[in-house]
Amino acid sequence: MGAAEIQERLGISRQRAYILINRRDFPAPTATLKMGNVWLKSDVEAWIAEKRPHLIEADEEP
Repeated sequence: MGAAEIQERLGISRQRAYILINRRDFPAPTATLKMGNVWLKSDVEAWIAEKRPHLIEADEEP
């Protein structure tokens, strides 16, 4: 996932997404490409489950 996908997944602004991905508790990027850092989806989802569990519950509703 890139920053844009993380932004979309969390439903936040681009600025807020960059603040979050630069936090010490956010997973380290898997790789750095010309377009920027990328993260494993599983790492981001694990972070969401731990830090933003209300987003997991909302996704599981029918």
